[in-house]
Amino acid sequence: MNHRTWTVVCAGLLALALGVLGATLPVPLVALGPGPTFNTLGEVDGTMVVAVKGLPTYPTAGNLNMTTVSVTDRLTLFNAIGFWAARDHQVVPRDTVFPPDKSAEQVQQENTDQFASSEANAEVAALTDLKLPTRVVVSALTAGSPATGRLQPGDELVTVAGKAVSTPQQVSDALTGTKPGQSVVITYKRDGKQADATVVLGANPSLPQGFLGVRPGIEPLGGDITISLGDIGGPSAGLMFTLAVIDKLTPGELNGGRFIAGTGTIDPDGTVGPIGGIPFKMMAARAAGATTFLVPAANCAEAAANDPDGLSLVRVGTLGDALTALDALRANKPVVGC
Repeated sequence: MNHRTWTVVCAGLLALALGVLGATLPVPLVALGPGPTFNTLGEVDGTMVVAVKGLPTYPTAGNLNMTTVSVTDRLTLFNAIGFWAARDHQVVPRDTVFPPDKSAEQVQQENTDQFASSEANAEVAALTDLKLPTRVVVSALTAGSPATGRLQPGDELVTVAGKAVSTPQQVSDALTGTKPGQSVVITYKRDGKQADATVVLGANPSLPQGFLGVRPGIEPLGGDITISLGDIGGPSAGLMFTLAVIDKLTPGELNGGRFIAGTGTIDPDGTVGPIGGIPFKMMAARAAGATTFLVPAANCAEAAANDPDGLSLVRVGTLGDALTALDALRANKPVVGC
């Protein structure tokens, strides 16, 4: 084999090796892009996203879509280059999505917990706005909750540590001054029967008091609201869930029959909070057919800089802002944009 042939062979082998590495070697990157979008007024896999039982409901029309961001993990070098070249994706260090001090399972659990919290907050915000009589219930037990085996989702909370509770915030307030290892009595109702449960409080590094491990929510008296959306995680659908609950419990169509999408966390008092990935959420909404997008006030600058053609942006800082904007849209009046 002469020198030139040997050089060609070596170059070919090197190219082959690099190709194999590029196609198989994982890189510490993930790709962010537009994710699925779901109509909170409709069904997903045959199940209503927002289901109301025991209360008068009213017909809805159009869309109130929540939006998501897709995360593609376990990229190879070639995958990363492909996503980097795509205009609708962004390649970022894996650590920004999956912190190195947490497992993928822990991140998933946090997202699940945040989603459950957004559901509970949405119900509180909606029912408070509608001024319906309510009761405080156990929405969920956190992982490793000290109350496991004593309380369960659906239990109505009557008193916590001897203090009557009528709002979710009062459950936390009732534990002020308690310490891990302290026993407290919870009076609750289950299946119409009242009982007491003694719970030894645990510890939570983010709380100065004893930890009950109960996520409280509210339910309308005589009724039940269930929010279901499969494996979706995170808190950013709170605003859209809240609007869907209100739309189903009030006459008329909140969206005027339009295709409206949006995003934003919701606090029990109706404050709309910022979220991440808004450019991708707007892309997903526009691709699905949305013409109007509700944007948390804190995300307005980023949204305006990445606004897809044909999508009108509406600035919302509170649930009241969103409801006012929807009223204006139905009347074909101007709204506050970004």
